[in-house]
Amino acid sequence: MKIVKVKDVELSSNPHGVDTRVIYNTENAMTVHMTLKPGESLKRHITPVDVFFYVLEGKGIVEIGDEKKEVTEDMLINSPAKIPHCWYNESNEDLIILINKVPRSTESTQIL
Repeated sequence: MKIVKVKDVELSSNPHGVDTRVIYNTENAMTVHMTLKPGESLKRHITPVDVFFYVLEGKGIVEIGDEKKEVTEDMLINSPAKIPHCWYNESNEDLIILINKVPRSTESTQIL
C-alpha cells in the first residue's frame, strides 16, 4: 500500500505558476492536486487526453470550450481531450482541485 500526504509532495513546475503537486502517476493515469489562491488563474490550454476535475474546496470558474460555469466543492467536471480549458479563482478563498488525466498523457499540454 502506498499512502501520499499531499503537503509532503514537492511542488511541480508548471507554465501557470500555481501550486500543483503530482500525487499519483502511473503509466495508466495521473492525478494532480492544485491550489489556486484568490485571484489566480490558469492559462488557456489544451490537454491531449481526457481530464476530469474534482473540486475539493472553494469555488471557482471553469471554462471548457465555449462554456464557462461557476463550480463549488464536491463537483466533478469532465473536460474532453483536445478542448481548450481554463480555471479562474475570483473568490476570497483557496480553490483546491484534483486533476485526473486518463489515460496518462505521453504528449505535452499546449498553452494557447
